[in-house]
Amino acid sequence: MKRRHQYAAAALLTALSGNALTASPAAAAPAPVAGTGTVVTDGTPLNIRSAPSASGLRTGTVAHGATVSLVCKTAGQFIRGTVKNTGYWDRLSDNTYISDAYVDRGSADLPRCTTTTPLPAVSGSWMLPVTAGLISDFRTPQRPTHDGVDLAAKRNTAIRSVSSGTVVTAECNVSKGSCDKDGGPKILGCGWYVEVLHPGNIVTRYCHLVRRPAVTVGQTVARGTILGYVGTSGNSSGPHLHFEVHIGAPATRANAFSPIAFMKTRGLTFGAA
Repeated sequence: MKRRHQYAAAALLTALSGNALTASPAAAAPAPVAGTGTVVTDGTPLNIRSAPSASGLRTGTVAHGATVSLVCKTAGQFIRGTVKNTGYWDRLSDNTYISDAYVDRGSADLPRCTTTTPLPAVSGSWMLPVTAGLISDFRTPQRPTHDGVDLAAKRNTAIRSVSSGTVVTAECNVSKGSCDKDGGPKILGCGWYVEVLHPGNIVTRYCHLVRRPAVTVGQTVARGTILGYVGTSGNSSGPHLHFEVHIGAPATRANAFSPIAFMKTRGLTFGAA
């Protein structure tokens, strides 16, 4: 583990030097919670979907009996559930959905949803981690030690696992201080970061999260699972996602691979900022 920390710090020592990123004066916040409910199923977990439909991408699950925080409700696929039969789906704060047919909200009502943030692009078993433009490339002449790409996502944007796999790292990596506050160019390391090991011995790394990752080491994640949220912890001059791909495990500088080239072979392209 110590070797990986040293690598991450060294790899990002100059990660944002000369970059025009600045901290956002009006940082985006998660959608406000309008109410809560209790998940009631036959005892099995309730699927969380990317859209108000059973055909939407499954991004996670909620356990039977769990209390959920709800933002709003929207019309979608009609579901016959354990609580009610309804076409309404409840939106969570990260713009994912659970069927209201399995949620006991008592007599409380929810406001209707207005706009939503679409999921990042999906192609087959892969997807982009965020919907955001590219602001810094992989190992440019100006930044030869930059072992990933920087994506201009706003603070608190959900970061999604680009494919299914197992979480192998979810921790703080800074040369001094805490990951629970904004970093800066003089601080080394990824800040709060996550690594996921995918089939084929491929590792993806996600750096500079705003707070402790939403996943834990050893956890199995599906494509689209939220790993955490964009921030600027560690060696960072402003909110963004630093994203790496490694062909081999554990992730090292020697097996770092261009995320742009990797995703392109899977039918996915990062847009311009």
